[in-house]
Amino acid sequence: MFTIQSYPLAVLFCILTMICWGSWANTQKLAASTWRFELFYWDYVAGILLFSLLFAFTLGSLGDSGRSFVEDLYQASGSSLFSAFIGGVLFNAANILLVAAIAIAGMSVAFPVGIGLALVVGVIVNYLAAPVGNSVLLFTGVVLVAVAILLNANAYRKLASNTGKVSTKGLALSVVAGLLMGFFYKFVAGSMFPDFAHPLDGKLSPYTAVVVFSTGILASNFLFNTLLMRRPFVGTPVSFSDYFSGNFRTHAVGILGGMIWCAGMSFSILASDKAGPAISYGLGQGATIVAALWGIYIWKEFKGAPAGVHRILNLMLACYIAGLAIIIYSR
Repeated sequence: MFTIQSYPLAVLFCILTMICWGSWANTQKLAASTWRFELFYWDYVAGILLFSLLFAFTLGSLGDSGRSFVEDLYQASGSSLFSAFIGGVLFNAANILLVAAIAIAGMSVAFPVGIGLALVVGVIVNYLAAPVGNSVLLFTGVVLVAVAILLNANAYRKLASNTGKVSTKGLALSVVAGLLMGFFYKFVAGSMFPDFAHPLDGKLSPYTAVVVFSTGILASNFLFNTLLMRRPFVGTPVSFSDYFSGNFRTHAVGILGGMIWCAGMSFSILASDKAGPAISYGLGQGATIVAALWGIYIWKEFKGAPAGVHRILNLMLACYIAGLAIIIYSR
């Protein structure tokens, strides 16, 4: 299987993760005018599983390093499989709330608050599990990200008070999503052998871990998303017959969104070998910057905001960038 051999290459893969994780939500925005997010989410989850299998049977099965996907899956212990699976369940609980928040409040709010909070929680949790990097620098970067979250929440409050059209429900969902999302990566990282070039009996390769993780997302979606379809946060209930009424383009956009996200997840997991789980996860969550740029400058989600809000948003982005740069340097 393919593995990363250097820290600079690991950082590059983290940057690719950042781009993927910060851009997949554009597919939801493209479908939102005619397609409820609960229906979009079924295709999104299918895209995650499809890409994980594609990655496992290609890069995960070629070369002399480590174990091939099928061989690795066959020897996996129950505890390792369960750990990766639970990671998928936790992620799905958080992500479905994040997708709801995007539908209500937009990318430029849901990502900085939800994913920013997930970064803070996730870096702390993953560092305690595998302490890699200078702790002072690492947590200085985390503090700057926390400041960026507060700045974004303040900008959102000013927008809501000025227009009277924005519900605080989106902000609340973002906070809950972020708290939950900070924990999933630890379970996936704990299911894998630490040095990807040297397999351990019972533990999973990064490719197998992502496939099992994706299976956890799909399985839990029959509970989480079915409940949301019946009791949506906004709007009337939708049914499975509504899902099957969608056309090819609508379904394809959702699947593409899931594949883009899973590409980012796969790159992040591969990078964790040389960067460490805390740094790999933290840098990947720099997706907030990418998503905020999409939301602010392309989708114009802060159009009509009062004077001074864009200065707050620019300061928010500066804090995020500085925080991520320090996290990189901490290694």
